[in-house]
Amino acid sequence: MRNMRNVTSRVGAALAVAAASIAVGQTVGTSVAHADPAAGHQVRYTLTSGAPYDFDLYYLATQPPNKDVYNADPYKYLQKASVNVGPDNPWVFDTTLADPQWAIFTISSTTHGGREAPNAHCEISVDGQIATQNDHPYSPRCQLGQW
Repeated sequence: MRNMRNVTSRVGAALAVAAASIAVGQTVGTSVAHADPAAGHQVRYTLTSGAPYDFDLYYLATQPPNKDVYNADPYKYLQKASVNVGPDNPWVFDTTLADPQWAIFTISSTTHGGREAPNAHCEISVDGQIATQNDHPYSPRCQLGQW
């Protein structure tokens, strides 16, 4: 799926998104299946929390051409953010990826020590449809197929 210029790869990318969504019990709408990968897919990372907490986030903001290039300099493609998220204050980041299977979102809580768990929740949506989601008391991780 590295060469997104041919029709076979376009169909493969759409099927991979659908497979990842089905694996987590989500239904992918026709907007994902029929989106034109050459134009890119809208990818949204979302973090919510049951209580106000500080989190460190790492997420893929720009797609590398392949894994070797990514491995040589991952911080060229990843972004880091330190945020405070609470029930009425979610964190959201939007980007465009040619192949949404590159999407990855890792969260770690920086607040512990005698406080109740924030019960964090992460999601990755592709073209408006939830592709994967995860819950964890402190540090959820959401990722799609390239990882």
